[in-house]
Amino acid sequence: MRIKIGLKCEESGDINYTTTKNSKTMTEKFETKKYSPRLRRHTLHKEVKLKS
Repeated sequence: MRIKIGLKCEESGDINYTTTKNSKTMTEKFETKKYSPRLRRHTLHKEVKLKS
């Protein structure tokens, strides 16, 4: 089962990206370094739930 998630910037608090993940195989929270357009640099983005 795939669920929609948002990737929220840890520094600015913006949700810049959306994606899906398989909740059965990836049980831990997803985090990655992505580009933040407001800060104009790469920052850590963590998973947040989206309303769907």
